[in-house]
Amino acid sequence: MNSGLAGKRRFVLILGCLTGLAAISIDMSLPAIPEMVRELATSLSLGQQIVTWFMAGLALGQLPAGLVSDRIGRMPVLYAGVLTFIAGGAICAFTGSIEQMLAGRFLQGIGASAGAVIARAIVRDVASGKEAARLLTIMVMIFTAAPMLAPMAGSLLVTVSGWRAPFIVIAVCGGLMLIGVNRGLRETRLPVRDHHILRQLWISLREFSRHRQCLFGVLLVLLTASGFLSLITSSSALIIEIYGYPVSQFGFIFALAGFAILLGSTINRRLLLTYSSMHVMGVGAVLIGVAALQMLLIVWLDAAPFWWLWGNVCLYMLGTGLLLPNATAMALDPVPAFAGVAASIIGTVQNLAAALSSLVSSLLYDGSIRNVVINMGICGTAVFVSFLLRAQILGSKPLFAEEGAD
Repeated sequence: MNSGLAGKRRFVLILGCLTGLAAISIDMSLPAIPEMVRELATSLSLGQQIVTWFMAGLALGQLPAGLVSDRIGRMPVLYAGVLTFIAGGAICAFTGSIEQMLAGRFLQGIGASAGAVIARAIVRDVASGKEAARLLTIMVMIFTAAPMLAPMAGSLLVTVSGWRAPFIVIAVCGGLMLIGVNRGLRETRLPVRDHHILRQLWISLREFSRHRQCLFGVLLVLLTASGFLSLITSSSALIIEIYGYPVSQFGFIFALAGFAILLGSTINRRLLLTYSSMHVMGVGAVLIGVAALQMLLIVWLDAAPFWWLWGNVCLYMLGTGLLLPNATAMALDPVPAFAGVAASIIGTVQNLAAALSSLVSSLLYDGSIRNVVINMGICGTAVFVSFLLRAQILGSKPLFAEEGAD
């Protein structure tokens, strides 16, 4: 069933786009926040929660999606998720209140969760080890086009057609994704109903938690994502409100961070040809740690020239491109029989933490630089410290540390 799929370009492209659907939904909407807040007569703090509620839906939808996909197959769950995403997008595009907007974003996040978890599960269905890490890296390279292009597109749409335009385009992207899934993917998982669904969930969670390698991978993914998503939440306020850049320039500035992930992912793919995944993750952890420590210095100073602050954001994202695909592959590798649930655990924990971090970031926002970057500084430092303590966390030498070049 799975033979040869990992080498097909259209197959990998669609998986990357499925993973990037969430990034498009977040990044394209960011330039619309200030104008949306004014028209819906709400506060900037509440308006920034369009990211928080989307992330909450993205987190809560993944475990059910992964569990059901292990039982009935990947494709039915994927179709249901994309259709839900389109419905949530329609609510956001034509809302008349901030409450309806947040409800639509939550529904949209639930829909996007299916694409995120099923894409990772399919990778584990067709590959393992360094091959899975390389495949995930290619997916990262594809979906990092979203942070590069989506904010620029969002800025242009807001400037030309108003704040609703990005949300309309996001819904249309969901429709295009539905066509892509129908034409480019096929089932990679045979239905398995050996146990009652709740017992299957319990067995899957127990098996996942038995492997320290899984837990260590999840920890790195969780901390890394929490750091950069907390800043993404406040990025429009930081760039437009605090530093005074016009909306038309927001997309180009934000694209620098997307380019940094793309560069990191490209370097990662090449390094995996020679070095183990653990060694490559170490490079990423160091880069994230260096950026995070400088963020904490900026917190202490409560002031920084924009080039210094955003340069460290880009350095953090460069390290993310090196660390995230390998940490995800590490967490998925020991549990091929429960790939759907394993992928959903990674996504659920990652996005719940990111939603909480995003919420804290929006609540802390008071117009100061300090409260915008503090979460990124703390989370990035925790990534570096966790990697330094990997021997204590893992307890024994993990599979990924023993890999040689392929």
